[in-house]
Amino acid sequence: MGERKGVNKYYPPDFDPAKHVSLNKYRNSHPLRERARKLSQGILIIRFEMPYNIWCDGCKNHIGMGVRYNAKKKKVGNYYTTPIYRFRMKCHLCVNYIEMQTDPANCDYVIVSGAQRKEERWDMQDNEQILTTEHEEKKKLETDAMYRLEHGTADQGKLRRAIPTLSHIQEAQSAWKDDFAINSMLRRKFREEKKVLQEEEEKDLALQTKANLSIPLVQETEEEQQLAALLKYHSLDSYEDKQKLKRTEISGRSWFPPAPAAAGKATDTLKKLGLAGKALSPKGPAGGSPITSGRLGIVRRRSREGPESVAHGTHTGRPSCDGTAQPSSPAAIGDSLP
Repeated sequence: MGERKGVNKYYPPDFDPAKHVSLNKYRNSHPLRERARKLSQGILIIRFEMPYNIWCDGCKNHIGMGVRYNAKKKKVGNYYTTPIYRFRMKCHLCVNYIEMQTDPANCDYVIVSGAQRKEERWDMQDNEQILTTEHEEKKKLETDAMYRLEHGTADQGKLRRAIPTLSHIQEAQSAWKDDFAINSMLRRKFREEKKVLQEEEEKDLALQTKANLSIPLVQETEEEQQLAALLKYHSLDSYEDKQKLKRTEISGRSWFPPAPAAAGKATDTLKKLGLAGKALSPKGPAGGSPITSGRLGIVRRRSREGPESVAHGTHTGRPSCDGTAQPSSPAAIGDSLP
């Protein structure tokens, strides 16, 4: 920009460098143009930025720190060799004028009139900040040897108390000194976190698609995971599982019925065999019912060669080749045994 402005400056035909020296003298104007219109009164127009939050006395509105104004800058005194400047500006919300000036002794700005400061200050000594040394204290340090010794002893005590903190800060700075390693570690961490987040999003999307949900899913907590681990859910058996269970029970069941231990069990067996309506013989001396062929379900057949010669308590069978009777079933064989 500077080069472009320098090249594009227009020099009129009657401009004499030896006589006018510069275009400003030729035009009889100040280099700052309108900003220096009151320079004869010692006032320069500058762009002033509000150093802190204030309340305007005219409109009672809040003016934040950093708001800029066209202010009139004027020198009003000195603090030793440092000049003190005063700034006068008009509020942008009303017709009230605000005046502020520098305070070199405290490195701050002071409101002269037109506004009130919003108190947000703190004690620099309580905040362990570096305090500015007063002129009287400087003079006393230079002239009073005992005061200088006491002051030096106090400073050494502060240094001893601050050494652990300073060493910790130095170690932290040395650990983070390599910018490339720090950047690589940070990018690697971000990639891992991004991968984990992407996997969680895929799981959530799969669950939403499966359950046909349109609501967002929240992240599960550790307490919820522990509670879910204590619960067990059993799904209902399918038709195939039920059929398989029945086949297993049938294959593991015994082929022979259990031995009758009492009359009640024998009655249950007869009911299952369909013979519950038949009359039972009287009980024996032992209290149990005698075992007969009728109770065992043995069918009596008529002999081919002769009339039926079967009595109660005898065994029924078919004749053999030599004319002797043979049992017709394994149950009859069991009755013939002593």
